Amino acid sequence: MATMSQVARAACFGRLATALRAGIDMRRAWKSEIDRVPARYRAAMQLGTVALDEGQSLADAMTLAGTTFLPIERALVEVGCRTGHEAEILKELSAVTQRAARASSEMRSGMVFPIFQLTIALGVIGLLILLAGVLKGTDGRGVDVLGIGLAGVEGLIAYVLILIIFAGAGVWAFSSAMANWNSGTGVVRRILEMIPVLGTAIHSSDASRWCRAASLASGAGLDAGRLVELASAAAPRFARGNDILSVEQRIRAGATLAEALSQGGRFPDRILDTISVGEEAGSTAEVLSRLASDFDDEAASGFKSAAHGAGFGVWALVAGLIILVIFRIFSTYVEAIQNAASGI
Repeated sequence: MATMSQVARAACFGRLATALRAGIDMRRAWKSEIDRVPARYRAAMQLGTVALDEGQSLADAMTLAGTTFLPIERALVEVGCRTGHEAEILKELSAVTQRAARASSEMRSGMVFPIFQLTIALGVIGLLILLAGVLKGTDGRGVDVLGIGLAGVEGLIAYVLILIIFAGAGVWAFSSAMANWNSGTGVVRRILEMIPVLGTAIHSSDASRWCRAASLASGAGLDAGRLVELASAAAPRFARGNDILSVEQRIRAGATLAEALSQGGRFPDRILDTISVGEEAGSTAEVLSRLASDFDDEAASGFKSAAHGAGFGVWALVAGLIILVIFRIFSTYVEAIQNAASGI
């Protein structure tokens, strides 16, 4: 089963946090959530009721609910249960998930117009292919307005088949990219990271997730190794070279958390500097939370700019097609006039 939507998870976390703070029994609060979440997740949520009825924790209930919740969310709630910060963790998870939902919504909204333009562009190409079977030059031959050898109804059918093949390949590529997106090793991801604006937005999004998870872990009073483990689960691209054992060994050798992380070679100086300041001031959770918000804003701005760039690219494609058609038709008639003038 797929993970519950960000909006639904944010609302669920918020209501559970409110219930805990009001002194409501977690079994009662969880059962109330079963009636509020989307119907497709109620059976999985019902499994969690068994854990709560047996006296187990909310984290155990979320685990029994399977993929309804993200692994990092289950891990953080478990931390909250063990440290007595369950309500605080749930409240922060609600706020974090709400921000992520807004960012995703803004990104989708930004892609609506480019997708509409692309649809129009593909439709225009199909129309031109169809017209190519009708337009005739002065010599009575058909005019290949696109210069790709497709014309008339048969050409349109071939064009549609080509689009279907590319669409299928695109769906497969997208599914593959999503399957290993968070691993930081996907080929598609690495290619997208090479695009200037989009790549920066992706890096900012990863950094935001790491800082947010680290902030929650620090606020819950976890040791450095556990903090790195949870934060890296949220943003695995930072995990390599900074496993729990290596970080703890560096700290036992006298290094600060910032110094221990810097030796892994995966962290931007901006994050390391912030952690260093937070350690000196004794406010690591607070400064990481503020930095995560800054990264959120940068990622949202980058994705929005990338969407605008995609829209301009599609517009340029449509304009190029119009220019191509005009040129092809014009050159056909110019050639016919020249042949007539030469007596050919």
